[in-house]
Amino acid sequence: MKKIIFATGNEGKMREVRMILAETGYEILSMKEAGIDIDIVEDGKTFEENAMIKAKAIAATPEAAGAVVLADDSGLEIDALGGEPGIYSARYEGEDTPYEIKNRKLIDRLEGVPDEKRTARFVCAIAAAFPNGDVKSVRGTIEGRINYDPVGENGFGYDPIFYVPEFDCTTAQLSPEQKNEISHRGKALRMIKEFME
Repeated sequence: MKKIIFATGNEGKMREVRMILAETGYEILSMKEAGIDIDIVEDGKTFEENAMIKAKAIAATPEAAGAVVLADDSGLEIDALGGEPGIYSARYEGEDTPYEIKNRKLIDRLEGVPDEKRTARFVCAIAAAFPNGDVKSVRGTIEGRINYDPVGENGFGYDPIFYVPEFDCTTAQLSPEQKNEISHRGKALRMIKEFME
């Protein structure tokens, strides 16, 4: 069976990836499941550069021979904070800081900022390294704004504070199916799926 190795240890992300790529007929493995344990320095200046760095590093391992390697770099850009946390979303306020603390900190930093200036987007760049050496990258985004409080139990990361006006709720209040339909990662994975077909 053809294999996809997805460069993440994040369980929430793996669940989304497996749902979205279910019909591709590929076996979908996390790095850990593929037996790959390497430290990758993500020193790119953009989401795309970081995704490329990860995909190429993993594709070069013996365990990835013959597999399609997918790597994403994703994050939250808040306009009123000059695009922060951006490419540092996962490391914002420290690598192992719980998201409840990160979310609270961002809400506190936006104190007094009115609705129309709380605009933000989730960005997901996905790089695909194919067995023949080709590397492609795509970008998906979803626009919304930062809520005044964390709401919702679904999703992970910044989902409880990301409000989507057309659904009148946060991405943490959407069902996994609804979220995958409209999310930055869902859009980027569907674009990558086209390359794979």
